[in-house]
Amino acid sequence: MYKLNYQPQLTEPVFIVSWIEDAGRLGPAVGDYLIEKFDAACFCEIEPAPFFSLTGVSVYHDIAHFPEIKFYAGTREDLIILKAAQPQFDQYHFLNLILDVAQLHYKAKLVVTLSGTIAPLAHTQPRRIMTVYNQAEIQREFQQPGLEDLTWSGPPAISSYLLWAAQKRDLPAVSLWPEIPFYLAPHPDYKAIFQTLSFFRNQLKLDLDLHPIERQVRLQNEKIENLRNEDLQVEQLLTALESQLTITSEDQMELSRKIARAFQE
Repeated sequence: MYKLNYQPQLTEPVFIVSWIEDAGRLGPAVGDYLIEKFDAACFCEIEPAPFFSLTGVSVYHDIAHFPEIKFYAGTREDLIILKAAQPQFDQYHFLNLILDVAQLHYKAKLVVTLSGTIAPLAHTQPRRIMTVYNQAEIQREFQQPGLEDLTWSGPPAISSYLLWAAQKRDLPAVSLWPEIPFYLAPHPDYKAIFQTLSFFRNQLKLDLDLHPIERQVRLQNEKIENLRNEDLQVEQLLTALESQLTITSEDQMELSRKIARAFQE
């Protein structure tokens, strides 16, 4: 069910899984950045038809996005990067199929999944990366400031299923859940993107120049700061969030709407 375009030369790579539809555009932005920086090319594709509905496609910024499941690898770093839509059907088969490509064909030594988690905080506040592991050994290895174990009760996400499938193969895996302010969920959250790439640079020893992302963080912050100066309600709501106060769902929607309009301008 997969097609190999060519055989990359890899030695026990790290397998990074980025979901295309993600809060703060985290997964696609991080995946695209790594692909561009390491001159990675698509070496393998999985036929999406068995895993997705044929009744419609998602639309983002007036562009139709068809489901894709593509693996990328470059020559500068020992990485496999998966860009994929989350499957609608037969998730167990899907997860084992992508692990087959990474582990059986290329002997991947570690799986890292990315998923933004929406949080009721302001963009100016310190952000955490929540983490879930499938082995105690990898949990001890990844201990560092800014990471916090995720406590969750509810339906498991696709990333959690992937950790379980990897555990059955004795393959170490970690799921990263950077916090995304709720009003930035539909937009690229450059601070979360920078935070995630910084983690990869430090933990995985990747050669990454993050100055372009830092510039995007400053521009995004400046745009929101200008809106705060112009709109008293935005200033009051962001100040409440910074003070760790709860705001109503109506206020959340209004803040999100005004920030979205500011980004469009």
